Order: sequence, then structure tokens, then C-alpha cells
Amino acid sequence: MNSGRPETMENLPALYTIFQGEVAMVTDYGAFIKIPGCRKQGLVHRTHMSSCRVDKPSEIVDVGDKVWVKLIGREMKNDRIKVSLSMKVVNQGTGKDLDPNNVIIEQEERRRRSFQDYTGQKITLEAVLNTTCKKCGCKGHFAKDCFMQPGGTKYSLIPDEEEEKEEAKSAEFEKPDPTRNSSRKRKKIFNCLFDISI
Repeated sequence: MNSGRPETMENLPALYTIFQGEVAMVTDYGAFIKIPGCRKQGLVHRTHMSSCRVDKPSEIVDVGDKVWVKLIGREMKNDRIKVSLSMKVVNQGTGKDLDPNNVIIEQEERRRRSFQDYTGQKITLEAVLNTTCKKCGCKGHFAKDCFMQPGGTKYSLIPDEEEEKEEAKSAEFEKPDPTRNSSRKRKKIFNCLFDISI
């Protein structure tokens, strides 16, 4: 259908114009709308069909339906014009603009631009807590990352309160307190002599 010459934006309505168009095609990602007075079609992405989440555009519109749309974007890509339309900012009964100052559209555009995809980036963990350096003997880093100068001060990670409590408990079990045992023995002897149970 391409006549060989690049498309122009001359016949397109102005940005943020509201008009009624006919649904030409429905896909999984949105619906293409015929623009009146123009051979071009614009896309209403499923995110712009309703203020609610839309999983299947075919549940919202059918081919041949008349819908009110607002032209929210137009750009040239590879000598082709891409026209973006929105249904959710226009009242479908009256055609009234629900976003006259284009605040909703600008917020969504800003959110889309600020989103960054971090899925391809490598994650490196900086903290190595359960290791002991073979060079200086401190916990929390490897020998290749050791910063100690020969004869310098040793630095180590500060243990958490829970770790300190666990170490204190394990030390308690390892070294029995002789005074505590002798007091228990005395109580047993005392209880046996006088036949008193505590």
C-alpha cells in the first residue's frame, strides 16, 4: 500500500486533538483506529484503552466500532509515521476530554522514560561476611582485597548484637563456671539433709 514516497504529517490532526474513529483491526497489544480525512491509522495501545488493566483488547472493542480517541503522539521512524491514540482520557459517551491539561499523558510518558531495564546487568555482591582473610586474619574480605599494610592496624567487621549473643552462649557452654556448679551442689546437699524440695 506504500506508494514509494515517504509519509508526511500534513493530513494528520494536531497533537491532543479529539476525534471519533472506526476500529480497523484488533491485536493482542491494542487496536488500530482509522483517522478521519486521512489514510493513516493510529494505535490505541491496551494501556490506553481504559483506566483499568486490559489484558485482551478484543474484550473492549471490535472491528467496526466507533470510538472517541485523543491523538497523544506522532513520530517518524524509518520514513513511517507512528500515531499513538488514547481512549481512556476521552469520555466514550460524549467525546469530552477527561484530561484537558494532558497531565495524565505527561505523567505516563515521564514514568515510561524514567523506567530502566536492569535485567541484563550483572549483579556483584560487595559484602563477603562469612570469610576470613588469609593475609590479616580479619573477617569480611578476601586476601586479594586486603588493605592492610605490613605491620599496620587490623580492621574487621563489627559483629551484630545477635552474633555477640550467640558467641557468648557458645562460650558459656564450653567453659563451665566452677562457682555456679558448687552452689548447685550445696543446694542439693542442703535439700537432702533436710529433705526439702525446691
